[in-house]
Amino acid sequence: MSVYIDDAVHPWRGERWAHLMADTLPELHAMARQLGIPPRAFQNRPSGAHYDVPATLRELAIGLGARAISRHTDRALMKAVIANARAQYRSD
Repeated sequence: MSVYIDDAVHPWRGERWAHLMADTLPELHAMARQLGIPPRAFQNRPSGAHYDVPATLRELAIGLGARAISRHTDRALMKAVIANARAQYRSD
């Protein structure tokens, strides 16, 4: 099982943001807790269950065991991780 963090490329509110995703929701929430990200920041969306992580926390996430993945060089893996995140969306 793995937790993944992509490139911090999305600008918003003067920062760059990455996406934190995981093979399972319990792993995803556990990593978010370790990073100090509150549960209310969880994005349960049809586009994929994830947390947005500021670039300043990306290296910490990697240090805690998240696997760094790149939208530029890990395209097949990135597609698989996103597909898995989408499959974890729950509309209930």
